[in-house]
Amino acid sequence: MSAVSNVDSTTETSVINQPVDEAFFDPDDFEIDTDLDLTVSVSETVNISRAYWYAIHVASSCENKVKTTLEKRAITLGVSNRILEIAIPQTPAIKIKKDGSRQSVEEKVFPGYVLVRMILDEDTMMAVRSTPNVINFVGQEEPRVNSRIRGHINPMALSSREVDRIFKRALQKRTVVKVDIIQGDRVLVTCGPFKDFQGEVIEVSAERNKLKALLSIFGRETPVELELSQINKQN
Repeated sequence: MSAVSNVDSTTETSVINQPVDEAFFDPDDFEIDTDLDLTVSVSETVNISRAYWYAIHVASSCENKVKTTLEKRAITLGVSNRILEIAIPQTPAIKIKKDGSRQSVEEKVFPGYVLVRMILDEDTMMAVRSTPNVINFVGQEEPRVNSRIRGHINPMALSSREVDRIFKRALQKRTVVKVDIIQGDRVLVTCGPFKDFQGEVIEVSAERNKLKALLSIFGRETPVELELSQINKQN
C-alpha cells in the first residue's frame, strides 16, 4: 500500500445517517457471529487478537476500486495498523466467447462484497464507511428512524467457520463456464448451410460449444443446433 494525497473529510455521523438504496444487502448471504464484543476504544493499545473479518457491501463492479482506495486511505488516516487486510476472494473460471474461443478469468466468489480484516473502532468504521462506493457493513440493522430509509447498521464479524468456507471456496480449482450468449438472444448465422439466417436462441450448451436456435426455414420456425463459432450475437 502506498500513501495518497487528500482524503474525504466527511464525518462518521453524516455517513451513517445517509439513506441508502433499498437494493441493500441480504445479511443471510453471510454467517455472522453475534456473540463477540467487537468495538474497542481508540485509546486502547492495538491488539491483533481483536481483529476479525467483516463483509462490506459495495457498489456493483466496484470491488477492486474500493479495495485500492481503502488501502490508501487506511495509511492516510493512520489506521493501517487496525485495517490489516482487504480481500476479494476469487476462483478460476473459463469464459466462452461468442466465437467459441475460451478465456481464463477470475470469478468473484461474492460479487458486490469486499472482505476486510480489521479491529473495529470509531476510526476504522469511519474509514470504511466514508470510502467512495462503499454502501455499508453487513451486520444487524437497528430500527428505522422512519419508513423511507434504513436504520443504522451495526457491523458484525463473520464467524470463523464462514471465513474458512469463503476462502476454501476461492482456492478450489473449479471451472465455471460462462458464455456471452443466453437464451432469448437474437443471433445471425455467419457460416455453414444456414449462413445469413437469423434466429432466437432457445438453448445454450457451453460445455459442448453449441447452442440451439429457432430459424425460419420455409416459413416455419425450426430448431437448429449450431456451433458457437458459427454465429454472431445481434443487438
